[in-house]
Amino acid sequence: MNPPLSARLKISTLIDRLRRLRGGREIDLLLLHAPSVYDFRERAILYGPVSDMIPSSTVFEMYPLGFLTIASYLQSRGMRVRIVNLALKMMNHRRFDVPGFLARLHPKAVGIDLHWLPHCHGTLEVARIVKELHPEVPVILGGLSSTYFHRELIGYPQVDFVLRGDSTEPPLHQLLLALLNRSGPHAPLDLSSIPNLTWKDSAGVHINPHTFVPMALDYVDLRPDRIAEMAIRYGDLESVLPFNGWWSNPITAVFTVKGCAYQCVTCGSSSTTCTHLTRRKQPVFRSPESIVANMCAISRLSRGPIFLVGDLLQGGAAYAAEVLGRLHRACLPNEIVFEFFTVPPLSFLHDIDRSVRFWSMEFSPESHEQAVRDAQEGEAGYSNEQMEDLFREAIKLRCHRIDVFFMIGLPAQTAGSVAATIDYCEHLFRLGDSRLSCFISPMGPFADPGSRGFEEPGRFGYTLFAHTLEEHRQLLVQPTWERILNYETRWMTRTQLVDATYDAAERLNALKVRYGRISRGRGAKVAKAIAEARALRRRIDAELPLRGRIASRALKGEINRFSISTVCDKRELFWPRRIFNFRIREILRILWRYGAVSVDGLQRRNR
Repeated sequence: MNPPLSARLKISTLIDRLRRLRGGREIDLLLLHAPSVYDFRERAILYGPVSDMIPSSTVFEMYPLGFLTIASYLQSRGMRVRIVNLALKMMNHRRFDVPGFLARLHPKAVGIDLHWLPHCHGTLEVARIVKELHPEVPVILGGLSSTYFHRELIGYPQVDFVLRGDSTEPPLHQLLLALLNRSGPHAPLDLSSIPNLTWKDSAGVHINPHTFVPMALDYVDLRPDRIAEMAIRYGDLESVLPFNGWWSNPITAVFTVKGCAYQCVTCGSSSTTCTHLTRRKQPVFRSPESIVANMCAISRLSRGPIFLVGDLLQGGAAYAAEVLGRLHRACLPNEIVFEFFTVPPLSFLHDIDRSVRFWSMEFSPESHEQAVRDAQEGEAGYSNEQMEDLFREAIKLRCHRIDVFFMIGLPAQTAGSVAATIDYCEHLFRLGDSRLSCFISPMGPFADPGSRGFEEPGRFGYTLFAHTLEEHRQLLVQPTWERILNYETRWMTRTQLVDATYDAAERLNALKVRYGRISRGRGAKVAKAIAEARALRRRIDAELPLRGRIASRALKGEINRFSISTVCDKRELFWPRRIFNFRIREILRILWRYGAVSVDGLQRRNR
């Protein structure tokens, strides 16, 4: 629930006062998150349902968790860091002027994420603008896609440095110290000792060894209060929000692991991908103490659900048991969402139920068909019967909801197989409990670079339409999501993938209405949106060959309506609102710490 207007005005007044008191203008590192396509507000692109199963929109405005760990790590070492979610600002404010905003800032260095490949257009455009406005300010890129394409990235004139790997906080700190302590913007620098760094100077391009691969994750403490302090210091709450609509759905992710034990063919975080990109031969886990401490810190600020990203059982039964034991002692009021990569022992559900007051689970079998699941996951190791036993057991317990996710675009998957997956969803609905719901979406828009499907497409039945970073940048500005997809399979062309997606979504939506998963009114809206999206796609396909992009621009208003909640109502992914999602007392303590409210005022409020 959004704070009432009077409360928002009071908070705004406090923030304005703090800005006057503190200044808050000096920035050692400005972290920018760009939209997927930089000029999405001007272009007419039918993005389709590629973001319907994640909290963010087709703009992919959710910045990576690495921003928070970087900020916490550097702030604890005395550096001033500011996060600015440009994508969210551009979404919320039609006339938000990106160059004008950036021109008013004077950071000593700028970091921009290129973690997932769908950001490659916006990231490089924002980097170009920064370099034009502040030619002497170093521009640093990082993330998994930056790691994969680091040689190509460093060739762009707007990119000065690329930090490789999934753990870059200490190398980034070393780089910033070297940059901040140099005698002048053109003074020579020897950066050869900084691990994981790709850089260039007058002598050419340098690729330092990838030697920083931490075997534990507790070296950095993710501090949500520091993010709140950042918003207060710079008077910019919007910039630190993770995605559009977060006020109404304040779910917070807590990562438990980096790397993965599984080898899913299309995943950019699979075991195979991590071996190549991050040099991890096995997953590395946060300690149970660190995980639960992070969750407690979140709980002090928010009552929203906390999503544990990563299957706890990857770390072993003893590891998972210790996490649950600490959660039991913490007794958090938040709902805890557990993710499973495979079917756990049923006794583990009982352990969760004894340890956590409010909990839900997410499970992603990808396909109901064993052959498809095995082709994608490398022998999934569980049957449908075992999966159904898991759901039945969870239904007996206090599990609040069970979300089951299926995907379209998998190896060995045909249009007939997709249709049969929807039949299987009806079978699951017949288990008889409304807490269980199913979702299906296309794998998109890209097969992830570094994944087995990307590296060996022929072996796994894929045809790729882009290989380089620049080729993917060009795909992102195509007029329809069918043309944006960087792949098709031996079993389905891009056209067939799109048709199968709309067919499956239409049938699944009708089943959800029939079995009481959604209301008739919501189902009618989704059905209408799917029908109109189909019709719009036909119009675009018919007109583009005749009049090119002019036709699609004429349809721009209609196109923008059908790129959110296309295959389901996005609100199906949200947890029910609470009357008060946020803990005002703790927020006031942060304001007091920064001098925005008096001690007397805080004490009166606490009474």
